[in-house]
Amino acid sequence: MQITSAEFVKSAFAETDWPGDHKPEIAFLGRSNVGKSSLINSLLGVRGLARTSSTPGRTQSLNFFLINRKFRLVDFPGYGYARAPKTVKALWGAAAENYLAKRAHLVLSIHIVDSRHEPSKQDLQLHEWLVHQQKPYLIIATKSDKLSNNELRKNIASIERGLKVDRVLTYSATTKRGRNEVWSAIEKSLKS
Repeated sequence: MQITSAEFVKSAFAETDWPGDHKPEIAFLGRSNVGKSSLINSLLGVRGLARTSSTPGRTQSLNFFLINRKFRLVDFPGYGYARAPKTVKALWGAAAENYLAKRAHLVLSIHIVDSRHEPSKQDLQLHEWLVHQQKPYLIIATKSDKLSNNELRKNIASIERGLKVDRVLTYSATTKRGRNEVWSAIEKSLKS
């Protein structure tokens, strides 16, 4: 896909803040520090559009980005070990679940896992929820450049077994490995 424009639209903490038009949306979900923002920036070929940080939990709202004036990418708060009060974490979880359950414009959920690790308990819960809700999803294992090809193959097979899926795409924000496959899946979801 050729990116002609990519712009930050807004941060939303509540349903009343979500964009009101009917553009299709792609959600990016995963634990804190899994590389959601880096993946978005790499896919778009834009530095710093989605905020990245070495400190887990920096994204605390749903962040909407308008792409080519035709569809939006939605960067979710990470789940897991973010340093935030439990009350704030509960609000993040409620906002995420509310969006995923209610958003009619959601055409694809991209569930991001770290290729170097087994799926976490929260990864398994998110996957089960997406399957149960019959939401279209794609699983992407990031940070694939951090492993040898042999280690990557072994870890991807383990992730597929853990999540009980046939296919996990690999991605590297550094080398752009997997970029074409991810865009292909996004384009397909936008046409459905």
